[in-house]
Amino acid sequence: MTSDMEADVLIVGGGMVGATLAVALASADVPVAIIDRDTPDQIAHPIRDGRASAIASGSQAVLDVLGVWPRVAADAQPILQVRVSDADSLLFLHYDHRDIGDKPLGAIVENHVIHRALNARLAALPNARVIGGRTVAALERDAHRATAILDDGARVTARLAIAADGRNSPLRRAAGIDVVEWRYPQTGIVCTVRHARDHRGIAHERFLPAGPFAILPLPGKRASLVWTERADIAKTVLALDDAAFAAELGLRFGDFLGALEVEGARYAYPLSLLHAQSYIAPRLALAGDAAHAIHPIAGQGLNLGLRDVAALAEVIVDALRLGLDPGSTAVLAGYERWRRFDNTVMMAVTDSLNRLFSNRSTPLRLARDTGLAAVNRMPGLKRLFMRHAMGLVGDLPRLVRGQAL
Repeated sequence: MTSDMEADVLIVGGGMVGATLAVALASADVPVAIIDRDTPDQIAHPIRDGRASAIASGSQAVLDVLGVWPRVAADAQPILQVRVSDADSLLFLHYDHRDIGDKPLGAIVENHVIHRALNARLAALPNARVIGGRTVAALERDAHRATAILDDGARVTARLAIAADGRNSPLRRAAGIDVVEWRYPQTGIVCTVRHARDHRGIAHERFLPAGPFAILPLPGKRASLVWTERADIAKTVLALDDAAFAAELGLRFGDFLGALEVEGARYAYPLSLLHAQSYIAPRLALAGDAAHAIHPIAGQGLNLGLRDVAALAEVIVDALRLGLDPGSTAVLAGYERWRRFDNTVMMAVTDSLNRLFSNRSTPLRLARDTGLAAVNRMPGLKRLFMRHAMGLVGDLPRLVRGQAL
C-alpha cells in the first residue's frame, strides 16, 4: 500500500502532457506527485503503440528548456518541408523551412520515445514523485486542498489537482464539467512503413475523399502513417492479411518513395472532437485531452497540450513565488483565459478542414484546390500560416519562447 503523502500539485495521468507538466513544475522546485495507472515497469519501458507526434518548433522549445529534448533528439526526424495536396490534383501548398529561417519546421518523434525521455527526466528530479500502477478512486476537494483517494486506499493531498487523464477524464466527469463532443464517422489507421527511397525530411498531407492521409517522416527510410478512413471501411481494411493491406496502402501512398514494407503492427483509433465547457473547477484544472481533443488533420493535438502545460506551469510557479494560492479560482481563471481562445481556434480550423476536404463534391474540390494554390503564391500569408503551425504566434508562455520558468 502506498503511504499517504502531500505535495503542492497533484497530477493525475502520466501521459505526455501530465509528465511534461510534472517535469516543468519539479524543475522549478515545486513539489509534485504524479499518479499513473501504468506500472513502474511500464513507465520505465513505454510500449510502442504505433503513434508518432509532430512536435512543433514551440513545443520543441518547451522540451528543450526542460532538459527533455536532448534525450529525444537522436530519435527525432526534423521536418524540412510540408506538402499539402488534394488527392491527385496538380495544385498544392508547399511549406519550406528555408522560407522563414534556417531551423526546421518541427520534428516527428515516435510517442514511446517521448514517454521514455520524460520518465527518465522525472526520475532525476527530487521534487517529483511518481506513483505507478495506481488509479484515483475519488477526489475530494474543499476550500483549501484536493485529496486523491487511490485504489489501494492511500491518500495524496495537494493544493491543486490537475486532470491530465485523457479525453474520457474520470476527474472531469466527477467534477461535473460538461463537454461539447461529437464523433467523426472516421477511424485513424496508424502504422509505420519502411520505404526504398529517402524521404528528405518532407511531410505529406494528402486529402482523400474519406479523410486525410498523412505521411510523416521518421529517422532513416521510415515513415509514420495516419490513414483516415470511413469507420466501416476501416474495419475491413484492418482485417486484411499483410499482403492485401500493403496493396491497399500502396494505392493511397503512391510509389514516390519506392517499395513499401509495413513495419510492426497496425493500430486503429476512433476520431472525435471534444471541448470542456470549463477548464477549471475548485482546486482542479484540466490539461491536454482532458480539456480538448481535436481531429489529427493538422497534427496539432499534442502541441496544444504542451502549450497548456507551458501556460499552466507559468501561472502556478508565478503564484507560488508571489505567495499566492496556486489552487485559487483567481489563479486558475488566468490559465483558462490564456488557453481557451487558442484551443477553440485550432478546433474550429481542424474541424472545418476535415469537413471541407473529406468529400467528393466537385464545386468544393475546385474551391479548395484554388485556395491551396492561391496561398502557395502569397509568401506573406504562407509565412504566417507556417509560424502558426510552428506554435510561434500569439501570447506565448515563457517555456514556448525558450525561457525558463
